[in-house]
Amino acid sequence: MRRTVSTPLWAFCAGLLLALAGCDRGDDGKNASGGPSTGPSTATTKPSAQRSGGKPRVAYVTNGVDPFWTIAAKGANDGAAEFNAEVTVVFPSNAEDQQRKIQDLLIGGIDGIAISPIDAKNQTPLINDAAAKTIVITHDSDAPESNRLMYIGMDNYDAGRMVGQLVKEAVPNGGKVGIFVGRLEQDNARKRRQGVIDELLDRPKDSSRYDNPGQELKGGKYTIVGTYTDQFDRARAKGNAEDVMSVHPDLACMVGLFAYNPPACLEALRTLGKLGQVNVVAFDEAPGTLQAIKDGQCHGTVVQNPYEYGRQSVRVLTALVKGDKSVIPANKFMDTPARQIRKDNVDAFWADLKKKLGQQ
Repeated sequence: MRRTVSTPLWAFCAGLLLALAGCDRGDDGKNASGGPSTGPSTATTKPSAQRSGGKPRVAYVTNGVDPFWTIAAKGANDGAAEFNAEVTVVFPSNAEDQQRKIQDLLIGGIDGIAISPIDAKNQTPLINDAAAKTIVITHDSDAPESNRLMYIGMDNYDAGRMVGQLVKEAVPNGGKVGIFVGRLEQDNARKRRQGVIDELLDRPKDSSRYDNPGQELKGGKYTIVGTYTDQFDRARAKGNAEDVMSVHPDLACMVGLFAYNPPACLEALRTLGKLGQVNVVAFDEAPGTLQAIKDGQCHGTVVQNPYEYGRQSVRVLTALVKGDKSVIPANKFMDTPARQIRKDNVDAFWADLKKKLGQQ
């Protein structure tokens, strides 16, 4: 005689199926409680866009807010249209904000992230955590000790030496030089600054060298009186330039290493009535810098290619999401070489930049 089962067979099977389904964390990258998954992704896990058959969803994360990043964002958005992807451009205000926004992207199940680390050394755990959950590359500023797949940018040490060459052209007889930069926590800023110093002191190439920013550095012809940081505070950047001029009225050259630093130096000199009397050498392509080169108030600048940083980041991430690893160079470095811009080529450079930004 059979025993009667109190629970119908169909109900038991349905419950079993629901329990098994609950063991999967889902395509949105969340665990059963609705929070982000904390475990690393496995080799068999596919990006969410590919699972759903949609466009790859990628993010381009800058290290601040600046016209430089406006150019990069245009490249990223153009890249999204060109390579059939969806891109989110993120402009964090500081390292903490950058961390929060990266974590938000991970919670949202982003397929890939291109990051310009604000503080590579201290953010390596963050980048490694992100790399365990999605595809991660760096751009503009690298985090070489992290698990990022590759870096898109330039050799900042060599670019710094190119700045030093411009200083030698502007002040061939030597003199005092002040270096102005947003912050030295970034890998690109440290290497860029060191390149300037090593070129002016006629040292052999060594990108691992690092001079304390608080000390005066003397060479045969040039003396670096100091390195002055402002933490992206524009008013402080101008104030630093004014303060250095009051301490060193015989300063021969100001070197601005972030996009907004050269315009801040120029404005300080204008306020002090010394515009055109003190040489200025720049980095990046801020409109104020390019106009000053045209007007003879700035000797020259070394420019990157932020448009291509954005465009290439989207191209690489999209390819990686689709499983194409051939886009990763053997040395994990996609070089977009820096260029020197002087009065003789500033018009052509500026015209091309405006064209890319749709300003012509």
